[in-house]
Amino acid sequence: MTSAYTAWFDELTAGDVAQVGGKNASLGEMVRSLKGEGVYVPDGFATTATAYREYVAVNGIEAGLRERLGAMNSGAASLHETGAAIRRLFLDGEFPEPIAEAIRTSYRELSRRSGRDEAAVAVRSSATAEDLPDASFAGQQETFLNVRGERALLEACRRCYASLFTDRAISYRETKGFDHLQVALSIGIQQMVRADKAGSGVMFSIDTETGFPGVVVISAAWGLGENVVQGAVNPDKYLAFKPALDEARFRPIIEKTLGEKEKKMVYAEGGSGRTKNLDTTRRERESFVLADEEILQLSRWAVVIEKHYGRPMDMEWAKDGETGELAIVQARPETVQSSKGSAPLKVYRLKEKGKRLVSGAAVGQAIATGLVCVIKTAEEIDRFRPGAILVTEITDPDWVPIMKQAAGIITDHGGTTSHAAIVGRELGVPAIVGTGHATEILRDGQEITLSCAEGDEGHVYEGKLAFEATEVDLSQLPETRTTMMVNIASPGAAFQWWRLPAKGVGLARMEFIINNIIKVHPMALVHPDRVEDRQAGRQIEELTRGYRDPRDHFVEQLARGIAKIAAPFHPHPVIVRLSDFKTNEYAHLIGGAAFEPKEENPMLGWRGASRYYDARYREGFALECRALRKVRDEIGLPNVIVMVPFCRTPEEADRVLAVMAEYGLRRGEDGLQVYMMCEIPSNVILAEEFATRFDGFSIGSNDLTQLILGVDRDSGDLAPLFDERSEAVKRAIREAIGKAHAAGIKIGICGQAPSNYPDFAAFLVEEGIDSISLNPDSFVATVRHVAEVESQQAPASRRKADRSRGAR
Repeated sequence: MTSAYTAWFDELTAGDVAQVGGKNASLGEMVRSLKGEGVYVPDGFATTATAYREYVAVNGIEAGLRERLGAMNSGAASLHETGAAIRRLFLDGEFPEPIAEAIRTSYRELSRRSGRDEAAVAVRSSATAEDLPDASFAGQQETFLNVRGERALLEACRRCYASLFTDRAISYRETKGFDHLQVALSIGIQQMVRADKAGSGVMFSIDTETGFPGVVVISAAWGLGENVVQGAVNPDKYLAFKPALDEARFRPIIEKTLGEKEKKMVYAEGGSGRTKNLDTTRRERESFVLADEEILQLSRWAVVIEKHYGRPMDMEWAKDGETGELAIVQARPETVQSSKGSAPLKVYRLKEKGKRLVSGAAVGQAIATGLVCVIKTAEEIDRFRPGAILVTEITDPDWVPIMKQAAGIITDHGGTTSHAAIVGRELGVPAIVGTGHATEILRDGQEITLSCAEGDEGHVYEGKLAFEATEVDLSQLPETRTTMMVNIASPGAAFQWWRLPAKGVGLARMEFIINNIIKVHPMALVHPDRVEDRQAGRQIEELTRGYRDPRDHFVEQLARGIAKIAAPFHPHPVIVRLSDFKTNEYAHLIGGAAFEPKEENPMLGWRGASRYYDARYREGFALECRALRKVRDEIGLPNVIVMVPFCRTPEEADRVLAVMAEYGLRRGEDGLQVYMMCEIPSNVILAEEFATRFDGFSIGSNDLTQLILGVDRDSGDLAPLFDERSEAVKRAIREAIGKAHAAGIKIGICGQAPSNYPDFAAFLVEEGIDSISLNPDSFVATVRHVAEVESQQAPASRRKADRSRGAR
């Protein structure tokens, strides 16, 4: 080391935690080991634990520490009184000259290396017990930015020492069982990145909500990174799919969500260490902080860092507005999701509906009910009552004591990497962040339900709604000969189910993405001039702002939505059904009324395959094809299979396949498989002819049942007649399975009938169906039932099923 009191980052390794704390040891490890991998970490140095202990000894602080901590533990003094008194001991102390000179000397050298008389530096605390695999200590000590000059630096270092005994740090160590007197503090002095002129944020090498390890999650805002960490702004959010990052031909960004980024932190004039917040401009709020290439560069660095440490990581990054360079300024182990390991999967489900009051980003996947407690400032914290749902603008580490007692947390500001989100995950408390105005809408004492169990978005409902929580030990699930898959509609919910041992997605519906995310009729984006409704026109203009071509809104959102469904199940097949809205459903999309005819019976009307080659929709279908090509060829998820719904005749199949090929989706090219829904009696009767045109069938039992029995599946009056177990329906399914296998193609089912009726699942297994695709919440129970059926099959039935599968 440079001296007993300071050490340059490139002199440190991960093994030096006892001397420089977890944060600084990690910075040193990256500087030494990852520079060759292209990861840039700004230069700097650290003070040592030896320097801290000598400061404590020379200033006679230890006796005062023992006395005040003893008073707190005996109940003679409060936490607040104890923290204030101890911090005063440090702030009144003086640096011994050898320590002060070591810091000054290293700072002069850092300034020389940076080409400045007095370098601007970030001064960060690094405790010897922090950033450990089982204790993050996130935000417990202080950070000082834009510190310039020797005198200001020494003052910032003194304040860092004092911050080892903030109220929150004392409370956290008490909870974790760390001895206050055994913990020392190192200080990291690092060259500032001019992020005030660009942007910065936080990055995880694991999905922070579900623990899905296949993505990098990045949050970004303009200016210095404190606003993102504190949750003072709603940042941009980007997700990159890790397995495709190695191939240069792919750009595997599966989510880009624009945050409001209401303000930015910049350097303040007139003093070292001073910063201020400015309102962002409209252009800044409507622009992404990072370009795609920058998202990919950071994501690749995250993979390199994770691989080096051998575990998921939590990182902070910054972009220099003067040089354009990206930098990693911190890296620590991720401590929440990675610690869960093979814990049972706990699934929450609302059992009733309620009035939605407010929504935001969901943190955790739980549901909680309770009384609202609105607290806007730290001075009001004493009003909080254990078991209430905390509603506030933002939280900081001083709020942790009441966050521990909350049933749930709701904030106006912040993203999924904000302080409220990080602490909520660590405490296991569900939270909804970035609602915008919860403190204005929710009132003290109001009874509410907080639900984070419905995907990426969390919702607050009026009243106390009934819900259930079930726990599943996935390690005990039996193997099945039948391929068990899941049906997924919502991209936001897809990651929730990544731990299910499903062999892919048997049905991914485009309609959910179009209806809930895109919201606009595709033809209204192709021909916005035909939309006469002024309100619809304004909505389209608002939704497509930022796109050079309105059609790109449809393609980008659909592609990323499909990719987000496909990623958690890669490399297993993900079967994406082309759009199958009925005309009345299409008409309800923004601008849709201008392009949809009125039909007496939309269920049997212009739907499915018949739309794709029709001049009235063909240009809209081209956008669907562009999106699917983007998913497979650009994002890097070639496991996506395309499925054609409601295809009435082989001739219609030929027309659809020809149009798909024209738009770049040619069956067999680059491994593209095309399936067909088997849901019309003609699909069964002419199965041999359809089988020459497609790679597989998927039985849609709802439509097949209604068309065979002549029963409207949506009719309440006829509900008793609608039954997939009808002998007529079973004969059709038996025939379809036999013909598919005789033709050598796969056939599965994606309806709910196998979940609802155990005897129907048994019938499918006995007939040798290749796959059964289920809603995720019924997956575990049905897998167990199928395994039981398979184990009880008579030898003759088993041979029949195996021969049927083997016919492929």
